[in-house]
Amino acid sequence: MHSSIKRFLHDEEGATAIEYGIIAGLISIAIVGVLSGDTGLGGKLSTVFSTITTKLASISTP
Repeated sequence: MHSSIKRFLHDEEGATAIEYGIIAGLISIAIVGVLSGDTGLGGKLSTVFSTITTKLASISTP
């Protein structure tokens, strides 16, 4: 019984999975922060694509 408790306390497999989960969560939070909002990358890309769409529509319309 004592040896099985000792093995359980030294087992680190679950800790590794938790660490990977925390890292994945932090990366996803960083991505959302970069892409969200008007001043973020997502807002800037939206502005660029809107400008391109407007210019293409004016070129193709006689």
